[in-house]
Amino acid sequence: MAEGTQAEPEERLHTQMQGMSGAQYVAGVLKQEGVKQIIGFPASELFDASAEMDIPPIIARTQRVAINIAEGYARATAGKELAVVTVQYGPGAESSFAGIAQAFNDGVPMLFLPTGYPRGSEAVAPNFESRRNFTHITKWCEAATRVDDLPKLMHAAISRVRNGKPAPVLLELPVDLLTETLHASPSLHQRPRRSVPQADNGEIAELVATLLTARNPVVLAGQGVLSASATQELVEFAELLNIPVMTTPNGKSGFPEDHALALGTAGRARPATVDRFLERADVVLALGSSLTRSYYILPIPDDKVILQVTLDDADLGKDYPIAQGIVGDIRSVLKQMIGHIRANRLPLPERPQIAGEIAAVRAAFMAKWMPLLTADTAPISPYRVVWEIMQAVDPKRSIVTHDAGNPRDQFCPFYVASVPGSYIGWGKTTQLGSGLGFAIGAKLARPEATVVNLMGESAFGMVGIDFETAVRCNLPVLTILLRNNVLGGYAKSMPVATTKYGANRVTGGYAPIAEALGGYGECVTQPEHLRPALRRALQKVETGQAALIEVVTHEEPRLAGLW
Repeated sequence: MAEGTQAEPEERLHTQMQGMSGAQYVAGVLKQEGVKQIIGFPASELFDASAEMDIPPIIARTQRVAINIAEGYARATAGKELAVVTVQYGPGAESSFAGIAQAFNDGVPMLFLPTGYPRGSEAVAPNFESRRNFTHITKWCEAATRVDDLPKLMHAAISRVRNGKPAPVLLELPVDLLTETLHASPSLHQRPRRSVPQADNGEIAELVATLLTARNPVVLAGQGVLSASATQELVEFAELLNIPVMTTPNGKSGFPEDHALALGTAGRARPATVDRFLERADVVLALGSSLTRSYYILPIPDDKVILQVTLDDADLGKDYPIAQGIVGDIRSVLKQMIGHIRANRLPLPERPQIAGEIAAVRAAFMAKWMPLLTADTAPISPYRVVWEIMQAVDPKRSIVTHDAGNPRDQFCPFYVASVPGSYIGWGKTTQLGSGLGFAIGAKLARPEATVVNLMGESAFGMVGIDFETAVRCNLPVLTILLRNNVLGGYAKSMPVATTKYGANRVTGGYAPIAEALGGYGECVTQPEHLRPALRRALQKVETGQAALIEVVTHEEPRLAGLW
């Protein structure tokens, strides 16, 4: 190696120590952290500073979708890669609120770096100060006030993204501070590591004893299983105890749903296997779940003994009285329980009939719904759309998501998510349109995967222009849009307004919009045309073009578990 080349890192370090702007320092730290892109809209001093470090920008069309993209990226990487979002101060930060609220409710780790008003004017009405306004939807929310504090603040922020409860972390960066000179080098930044706390051995022994003496225990697996990459350990644990497993909506795919012990997802709409085994369960072991009560999540009946393992102590007993709570990393705790059982050669329960009973209940459930899943009606049944997606998409190499409302409730009970991280589900805050950003972020994280998003026309109306983001950023995703010209399910909440004024009606055609934005668009009106259209769209996606299939459907009020 040439002598000049050997000296380059030292020369660069010397130059950096001579001084760099605050924005350059932040970008340098992101480079040290291995950040692959910086997401945002529409302007931030961090875009150019990051570009100088060969970190490309991903510019969305709206701030909310930019944050949804970051969420999809974080969830598709199980939080292993740092998702970073920046927006401009004032209206940019204001417009970001919904996306951060969604990420907070979904328990998603990301670094949010909004710029701020120049120091001294941030608290002058009506200027919007992120540090004050995002406090209750982030787990750490601070503002830099001195450029010399950036090294410790960036380290503190990233440490909080990586450790403890998964949630957005906010550091507000005033624009004048970002242009000031800082005498520090990003090369001296020490990358925070993730801690994986374990439980006390006595706690493990008590938890296992309760499970082994239970007559009909069941596991409820939450998103913490995915965040901890603990699917393999959960499968081993379930097989060891021969215990059935259901998931929360956010935890779907955390346990392979083609496994003999899989019950499916315990959402508002759910398969009959969930109802059967939850109803007769005496003990429910919640792993990696906050046990949040929500309209969109099946409640746990009052007569159950609940055991809870979570990374966040604030989850313990939050919405349900629990018999025992443990704070720990899910993968670590599962390993501890397995190790305790084997080391002590504890007698294991014999439940040889469990797998056969699950299969029988599932078969009866599918038989009941097959007439809708294979219906030949026109307009097309939304369940026929679900069925055709299941036939066209390879679940082993795909990531699927859905939007809020009927698309989620019609899709989630039937789609079999067999690979960890192959399904991005959500069920607390349910903002229309979030699924499109999730899909784009998932494609950004895993470009080799086929990424599919199912949404309704009202959801598309919220965020549809960001289909162009997928086109422009070369992130080809497939969007399947259900068009029935109504706000699905809303007539019952406003019957007078609907009858007198058609308040639930919407109109439009959407395939032409996809084409106008540079993607592939096709409208399907007959059920027999649906599968060929999906295959054409998947071929377009494989060759690098974002695609949208608009399907003309009828409104369908029947939901699994509620009908």
